[in-house]
Amino acid sequence: MEIKNPLLLIFYCHYFVRFVKNIFMKKISMLSAAALIFIMSANAQINMPAPSPTQTINQNFGLGTIELTYSRPGIKGRQLLGDNTELVPLGKPWRTGANSATKIHFSDAVSIGGTALDSGTYVIYTIPAKTQWDVVFSKGTAYPGQDGFKESDDILHYKAPVHKIAEKIETFTMQFGNLKNESCELLFRWGNTNVAVPITTNIKDRIRTQIETAMQGDKKPYYQAANFYYEYDKDYAKALDNINKATEESPDAYFMFLQKARIQKAMGDKAGARASALKTIELAKKAKNADYVNFGNKLIQQL
Repeated sequence: MEIKNPLLLIFYCHYFVRFVKNIFMKKISMLSAAALIFIMSANAQINMPAPSPTQTINQNFGLGTIELTYSRPGIKGRQLLGDNTELVPLGKPWRTGANSATKIHFSDAVSIGGTALDSGTYVIYTIPAKTQWDVVFSKGTAYPGQDGFKESDDILHYKAPVHKIAEKIETFTMQFGNLKNESCELLFRWGNTNVAVPITTNIKDRIRTQIETAMQGDKKPYYQAANFYYEYDKDYAKALDNINKATEESPDAYFMFLQKARIQKAMGDKAGARASALKTIELAKKAKNADYVNFGNKLIQQL
């Protein structure tokens, strides 16, 4: 179509521009609305702290490890122990925490209160009472939480006495305490209540076998053998024989002379212990190790 009138041509161009602009703005508005909906939807998923946060503890023990996973509720002004409490009802199975069942894994065989327990993963649930808690190790690791515990899945029961503590623990706490080479305690602490479960393991025979095997080789572990016979077997004569051989091979090892002094002290040889402690101090000063200088002086003071 040919438009000869210039004014009419300008009118049509202006109208066309407005038409295109309107379409473009509508699309922009639709895209903006979609983006706004997306942002609002994303913001609706707000991250909040868990009311009863989960804790996993990995504890080296003996020659293996213990892994404990549990959730930690807080008292938050509620009644802790009682018949009608929502936290820890007396005389009923409790998952020993919040959310899901508490789990423990032993990499090595252990004993719980003197009863053997194989390595593996177990659920811990408890039946609290005023004077003692029945602590149960169960093979039913699929338990979701508070309900469903079956006595047929129980592997071991330990009756743990309740001890009152002065400090009030707001958040339920499980931890490993009194940690030694072959023993520790699994502690349950909440409010003014403290419950301890003794755990032991036998590593002497395994270490002895390792030492006897290593002694057949060219590089003999005299220092490790001395530590074993001193700390585990209490065979001080063997310990002294091995530490003497160790110091002959390493005459500047001040830490070995300190161990020799300890062994001599345990044997009642005060003069020998004093001489070895003085040697420790002499060598430690040359090595600029103030800690072992102090260790040597403290041992002399104990003689």
